Amino acid sequence: MLNRFMIAMLLATLCAAVSAFAQGGADSAAGESDSSTATIALQTGKTGIESIDTLTVNEWDIPTEHNSLALTMIFSLLPGGGQYYTGHYVRGGFITGIEGLLIYEVYFNKEFQKDRVYEQAKPFQDSVAIMTRKIMTNTERDSLPYYQEKRNSYANRVRELSDKKMEQEDLRTAENAWLFGLHLYSMFDAFGIWYNNHHRSVELRSMKKALLLGIIPGFGQMYNGEFGKAGLVYMSIIGATTSMRTSQHMVNYYLKRKHTMADEAPGSEEYEKIVERVTYYRKNRNQYIWGMSLIYLYSLADAAVDALLSDFDNPMHFALLPNLGPTSGGVQALLNWNF
Repeated sequence: MLNRFMIAMLLATLCAAVSAFAQGGADSAAGESDSSTATIALQTGKTGIESIDTLTVNEWDIPTEHNSLALTMIFSLLPGGGQYYTGHYVRGGFITGIEGLLIYEVYFNKEFQKDRVYEQAKPFQDSVAIMTRKIMTNTERDSLPYYQEKRNSYANRVRELSDKKMEQEDLRTAENAWLFGLHLYSMFDAFGIWYNNHHRSVELRSMKKALLLGIIPGFGQMYNGEFGKAGLVYMSIIGATTSMRTSQHMVNYYLKRKHTMADEAPGSEEYEKIVERVTYYRKNRNQYIWGMSLIYLYSLADAAVDALLSDFDNPMHFALLPNLGPTSGGVQALLNWNF
């Protein structure tokens, strides 16, 4: 099968060469000098054959009449809008769906949960106030331990709900950061679609330059024209950094309680719960720190690999072309094979 394909390619090329040679002879007869006979050069990224040179290289080359940069960026202010405008409906749908879920979670569900916690804490707060007044006004010493125990029980419930509210608010902050990062990615991605539709290139880029620029996160990806990947890097860094900070905030919050409980009741059940929460949030914080380190290393490796393979789709890696000229000795077929 491969041999037949090669033979067919060779015959087609020879026919094209003969036709071009005949045309060149006619032009020479019309008064052009023999020295002006053209030699078809192997230009990087170009074959001279329109059907090859206009082949789509990657997914960015979706035919579209929407080529305005200004409109692309304006529509990208909406979740997935830039992708819809440039014809990438599936990608735009994913972005719209994920952003929609995050918007609901951050601005509606988390608000509902906060109000719910306030409602649950209100009766216990009132009970603490009632028990406090009874302790302050009661003259019977025998009933004081009972009121004190009830007050401590209600106060513990208020404290538990307060802890729950703090955890929800910190999670809400982290989710909001991921939402912002996702929208930033969608804007970078929309610009990348526009850029690659207008500035498609299969030229080999410098891997050294990509690595040096990659020291600044995202710059190596932008050097390679991979703006969508740069957006992913920034989304990951923003989300991971904020999540790390919120986890550290919760560590500090519980550590203060732990130090207080260590003096009052070091062996109590509540003290053990606090120690468990400190350990949990420290683990989360460390995971996000490792995550940010891996994201940075990935961005460097990705920039280097993309630069190394930037001319992977170059049609001149394997080309079979005619060569016409005074030094060719007639009609020749040139085979260029470069990997």
